[in-house]
Amino acid sequence: MRVLLLVVLTSLFLSYVPSHLSSKTSTENKETPLKPKVEKSPAETLYEKLQLANMLKFEAFEEALQGYYTLNPKNKNILTVIDFTLPSTDKRMVVIDMKNQKVLYHTIVSHGRNSGEKYATSFSNRHGSFQSSLGFYYTENTYQGGNGYSLRLEGLEKGINDQAKARAVVIHGADYCSEDVIRSTGRLGRSYGCPALPRNVTKPIINTIKDGTLLYIYANNAQYAAKTKILSPASRGLLAQHDDLDENSQLN
Repeated sequence: MRVLLLVVLTSLFLSYVPSHLSSKTSTENKETPLKPKVEKSPAETLYEKLQLANMLKFEAFEEALQGYYTLNPKNKNILTVIDFTLPSTDKRMVVIDMKNQKVLYHTIVSHGRNSGEKYATSFSNRHGSFQSSLGFYYTENTYQGGNGYSLRLEGLEKGINDQAKARAVVIHGADYCSEDVIRSTGRLGRSYGCPALPRNVTKPIINTIKDGTLLYIYANNAQYAAKTKILSPASRGLLAQHDDLDENSQLN
């Protein structure tokens, strides 16, 4: 009798599993659903490979890359990007070797004197404005001018930068573009509208980017985003609606 009672009690005990243990076991047996893998765009992949995060905004690089593939420059080996959302105390020009996928130069660059003080916020295509012009350019030939070794630029965007050559907007070296000037004044000196470089890197950079490479000058400018015909309509529409577009950045 005792044996029978013991067997019955044992069976009852083994058949009882507390609800919280049962729930836990059930939960543990469920497989955690895998999150779908997010594919990176070619622009994101190259941006990471070039380690550009500490050099220029992704949007600047993405737009430059879109223009590079849209315009198909005759010299495809080099792409130069200037990011004017950064202050003049930062290195704002990046020269990229597209063939070997590496950064060749990362340097400070001056903006036009009427574009702003430390930051470039106003841009123009007008003669006598002494402002920088945004958008895409082809580099042309070199020459010796009043500012020494210089590089002519052809503005590719009508009404945005197509007066660059007539305005004598070129790449050249300048004494006011130096770390010493930054230390003494808190910003770079400014040009008449040219992207001016430090004297010590002017010649090697010009020799690298001359003869038909693409230059893109970016400023997260709402008016430029609405006006450019080089960036795709879809991208331009998204940019025009973007919350962080700088409405205070002027394009005259």
